[in-house]
Amino acid sequence: MSTHSEGTEPAFKVAPGVTPVTKTDEQWREELSPEEYQVLRKAGTERPYTGEYWDTKTQGVYRCRACGTELFTSEEKFDSHCGWPSFFAPLAEGRVKYLHDRTLGMDRVEVRCAACDSHLGHVFEGEGYDTPTDQRYCINSVSLTLEPSEDASKE
Repeated sequence: MSTHSEGTEPAFKVAPGVTPVTKTDEQWREELSPEEYQVLRKAGTERPYTGEYWDTKTQGVYRCRACGTELFTSEEKFDSHCGWPSFFAPLAEGRVKYLHDRTLGMDRVEVRCAACDSHLGHVFEGEGYDTPTDQRYCINSVSLTLEPSEDASKE
């Protein structure tokens, strides 16, 4: 993630292999459960410690629940004790995009799927976690599906 000055948005490049997904609101409502729709399409947030993946240790790839794009891997997942799945980096630049979010009286950076523009969560910097990036991608479980690796069954 790169930071940028107030009022300017960085040039965004979608990662190779990421295909843009465009659907109508009606199509999203038909394909997603009410909870998925609220979080993914309306930038909602699931309650902490309730999501499917907040404490999973299963090895694999995390995909966007709305479109299936690979976003994160278990290699970058860490336990931040915040109640949501936390990652220190996305799978690759251009898999997610960033928006300045000033809702609820806060100033933070929203993380969205680069392919379908679905809300995933937020990224925070400088919190002091012992990770290679000092970033915490705080992602809603309902925004993700986990595709376990072949080795996951051996754990």
